Amino acid sequence: MTILGNILWILLGGIFVSLGYLIPGLLFCLTIIGLPFGVQLIKLAGLSLLPFGKEIYDKPQSNSFLSTVFNLLWIVLGGIWVALSHLVFAAFLAITIIGIPFAKQHLKLMAFALTPFGKDFK
Repeated sequence: MTILGNILWILLGGIFVSLGYLIPGLLFCLTIIGLPFGVQLIKLAGLSLLPFGKEIYDKPQSNSFLSTVFNLLWIVLGGIWVALSHLVFAAFLAITIIGIPFAKQHLKLMAFALTPFGKDFK
């Protein structure tokens, strides 16, 4: 199911979601101030390209002061809108039985997109 889900995800628009995170992530990495945010966007691009079979976990330093500050900056500067867009996509996909697995992946992306600092996936 993981391979089939990832193939369908990519064909049905996952590549565009991934590019939507990758391009700004690379641009953010061009500046020193934007580097931490660019790294998180590149991680989101990787997760949004092949989300099936991946699990999100908290890093040991996830409760550090710096992670908290960066997560607050992330939310204020646009993370809330990214997370809400994944929530809207999940709601639309959950209407049909076929869309439920894709809705679950959008909810996973929403959780990662809301507070990415201090989280990773495997």
